[in-house]
Amino acid sequence: MLLLAVYACYVLVTPYLEPIILAILFGLMMVPMNVWLTRKLGDSPNLAAVLSCIIVTFVILLPAFGVVAAIIQQGISYTIDLKSWVDSGGIETVLSHPWVSIIKAKLAVILPDDLLENDNIRTQIMSVATNAGKGFVGVSTGVLGSITHFVVQMLLMLFVLFFVLRDHDKLVDFVRHALPLSRSQEDALIDEIQAVSKSALLGTVLTALTQGAIGGFAMWLAGFPGLFWGTMMAFASLIPVVGTALIWLPAAIFLLIDGDTGWGIFLIVWGVVVVGSIDNFVRPMFMQGAGSMNTVVIFFSLLGGLHVFGLMGLLYGPLIFAITLVLFHLYETECKHFLDRQDNT
Repeated sequence: MLLLAVYACYVLVTPYLEPIILAILFGLMMVPMNVWLTRKLGDSPNLAAVLSCIIVTFVILLPAFGVVAAIIQQGISYTIDLKSWVDSGGIETVLSHPWVSIIKAKLAVILPDDLLENDNIRTQIMSVATNAGKGFVGVSTGVLGSITHFVVQMLLMLFVLFFVLRDHDKLVDFVRHALPLSRSQEDALIDEIQAVSKSALLGTVLTALTQGAIGGFAMWLAGFPGLFWGTMMAFASLIPVVGTALIWLPAAIFLLIDGDTGWGIFLIVWGVVVVGSIDNFVRPMFMQGAGSMNTVVIFFSLLGGLHVFGLMGLLYGPLIFAITLVLFHLYETECKHFLDRQDNT
């Protein structure tokens, strides 16, 4: 009966699962700040939780919505400019460059001739620009059409966040009491979830945002839509080995071929020295305490999360992997003698 009741509750809250989980994650990351506010406000948890929710709204939610709207606008504008550039003969100028001719000659050995014809390349670029433009228009229409849904979801998230922050200690005590685990196991599980939400999650997302911001700034200086390509860089930074070079390297090559040698060299140097070094300095700073989540695990948790859950998968994926890893660790600890005996037989 208990399992049936729990399942019924799950079905009831399923439509609101995203704002609930988002509120819990924000709550985990904001507990220290909320505790500090509570002390400063004369031990007033209600007022502290309200102020924390206001901070989330004006520092994260509203700016994020504005950035998304600007990205869509820049994407639409850029696809229009790209089509105009192709129509004015820009693609023919690039394809007639000696470097491009050499590359085409090398590719002709392994690719069919028709793929390398100028008309075919021009058609493909026009098709990509047209489809991208339609996609951005569709996304913008969808965003405007679902603005009410977005507002409702955010209000629900803030509503839940208020209670998560105000009653954090009670919620943790309830979870500890309900879990059929020893205190040490409960501590390990809760500590791991908090560590991932504060470090691995922040390390991945904030590093991506930092690389996107710095890379987008360089793209803007070089004459590209900075916000749009910065966002593309943020997503590309999640790809191992290649990373942001997937964006800035083709842009630099295009500038070199188009005659903007200075800006092309600038993008290459900026991408290698500035954007590339962020992984070595910023990511370790954000990811302190996330030792059990290595780069490969984080990458596949993000990739799988995006595929299964969409954008929210950037949050769900690492948490699911982290909980799984800590449960494996608990199993290994509790069954150590049995496992050692099995290894020795």
